[in-house]
Amino acid sequence: MKQKEITILTDDELNDKLGAFQKNLHDMKLTHAVSPLENPLQIRNIRRTISRLKTELLKRTNKQ
Repeated sequence: MKQKEITILTDDELNDKLGAFQKNLHDMKLTHAVSPLENPLQIRNIRRTISRLKTELLKRTNKQ
């Protein structure tokens, strides 16, 4: 998910997406521990997307 896509989301959508990506990351890590993923770079991409979402939420709370 790109930064431009994240900035147009509402706060509720950001929280929903953050929860979904965190669950997805957890599931991928468990799967990767048992058997290797086809593309382990997906874990890095999801981690970075979670960071972008958290950063945007923090920016919005500091603005108010």
